[in-house]
Amino acid sequence: EFALVRIKPGDGKMLVNKRELGDYFRREQDRTSVLAPLKAVDAEKTFDIFINVRGGGTTGQAGASLLGIARALKNYDENFIQPLRDGGHLTRDSRMVERKKPGQRGARRKFQFSKR
Repeated sequence: EFALVRIKPGDGKMLVNKRELGDYFRREQDRTSVLAPLKAVDAEKTFDIFINVRGGGTTGQAGASLLGIARALKNYDENFIQPLRDGGHLTRDSRMVERKKPGQRGARRKFQFSKR
C-alpha cells in the first residue's frame, strides 16, 4: 500500500481518493484507525486532509493512511511528535507476506501427501 497525504489548516474536511472518508472506508474500524493520529494530537477539526492511496486491501490502505497522516502532522508541528509516538502512530507495520518456498504449495502449506 502507498498513501500520499497532504494536510492544510482548515475545518476538518477529509478526502480519500477524491471521496469522503465515510464513502471510501466503509468499515468503522478502518475509519477509526485513519482518524487516530488526529485524536492523539487533539486536531480532529483543525486540518483539511487529502489522501491518495493505492494497493492492497481496505484495511491495509487505512493503515497506510494512518502512517501518512501521522508523518504529515509530525512535519507540520514538532510538538506533535511525542503524542504520536506514544500512540504508536509513527511506527511502520513491518509485517510482510512470507515468501512461497520451492517444493511446497505456499509459504507453509505442503503439497498433498499420498502414501500410495
